[in-house]
Amino acid sequence: MESFDLIADDYDRWYDTPEGKSIFREEVDCLRLVSRGCTGRWLEVGVGTGRFASALGVPEGIDPSPAMLEIAARRGIETKRGSAESMPYPDESFDGVLIVLVLCFLKNPLQALKECRRVLRPGGRLLLGAIPAESPWGKLYTQEGKAGHPVYSQARFRTIEETMEFSKIAGFELEDAAGALFWSPESEGGGHDGAKRGISQDAGFLGLLYKIVD
Repeated sequence: MESFDLIADDYDRWYDTPEGKSIFREEVDCLRLVSRGCTGRWLEVGVGTGRFASALGVPEGIDPSPAMLEIAARRGIETKRGSAESMPYPDESFDGVLIVLVLCFLKNPLQALKECRRVLRPGGRLLLGAIPAESPWGKLYTQEGKAGHPVYSQARFRTIEETMEFSKIAGFELEDAAGALFWSPESEGGGHDGAKRGISQDAGFLGLLYKIVD
C-alpha cells in the first residue's frame, strides 16, 4: 500500500517509544501464551516491518508495502510482496499462519482468512491478533482515526463477534484464546497487568489460536 510506504519508518520507530515498547511487549506475550510455539514452516500475513515475526520466530512474511518489507528483511525475515486476499503460495504450503493487527485494514477480511486456510497444511494453526472495536483501545483508535491519524484512519476495527464469525466461515475452530492491554489508554506507564487466558470484553488486544475444521 502506497500510504504505508510513506509512513514505514515512522510506523516502525513508534515501537521503540516507551508507549510502543509497553504495548508491544503485552501483545507479544499474549500471542506467545496461546501459540504453543511457531514450529515448522510459518508465514506472517501482513508482516509490516517484521516486529511480530521476529519476536515470535516466524521466518517468512508477506505484505503489499515494499517499504515495510525492506525493514522486515533487515530483521532477517524472508519477504514476499503480495496481498492477504490473494497470496502467491500453493495450497497447503505452511504449518502455521500469523496475522496480527491486519484484518482491520482489509477490504475483504473474510477472503483473507479463507486464503490463510488455503495455504495451511492439514493440522496447521492460525494465530490471530486483533484489537476489538468495543474495547477501550479500539474506541480510542477509532476516534484517532476519525481525527486523521495516518494509520488508524485507514482501519475499521471489528467486534469480537465479527472476528469469530469470519474465522468460523473461513473454516477455523477456536482452540485457545488470551487477552492483554487491560489497562486504560489514559493511564501513564501501563503494561502492568500482563496477558490472561480467555476472551474478555475488557481486553484491548486478543490473541486467538485456531485449528482447521476438516
